[in-house]
Amino acid sequence: MELNKIENILEKYFQGETTIAEENQLKEYFSSSDVAQHLEQYKPMFGYFSQVKQQQSTQNLENLALSETIPLKTKKRNVAWLSIAASVVVLLGIGTYLLVSEESAAPALTAQSELGTYDNPEEALKETQKALALLSNNVNVGIESMQYIKEYEQTKNKIFKQ
Repeated sequence: MELNKIENILEKYFQGETTIAEENQLKEYFSSSDVAQHLEQYKPMFGYFSQVKQQQSTQNLENLALSETIPLKTKKRNVAWLSIAASVVVLLGIGTYLLVSEESAAPALTAQSELGTYDNPEEALKETQKALALLSNNVNVGIESMQYIKEYEQTKNKIFKQ
């Protein structure tokens, strides 16, 4: 009866359905000297768990003893210096931003006022034709790319008949 009970608990253990009390029964059984021959293979596993538990409790006691003998020193940060340093960094950032934006604003204003204005109508026509030719070339490249996609679609439809 005892052996059947242990085997049932062991089966539940490997399925992850045991309670703490059942796991304690398994530990007690495998720590004893009268373990069944076909269950000997599980003995080192349960022995390892108890050994690790003892080792952890010993380490916890040692750590507790060390912490009582060594006084812990807390570090006090000087918050005032930290806030002053943060303020300086923020002010430098704002100053740099204003300086860079002021320098870049001046050329942009003159370029905007001259954008698209020509005194000579012939020069304006040539520039407009250049811009439209560039646009046309880019549109033609896009249309040629669409031809490849169309060819791919036709080939795909031949292979995968829908």
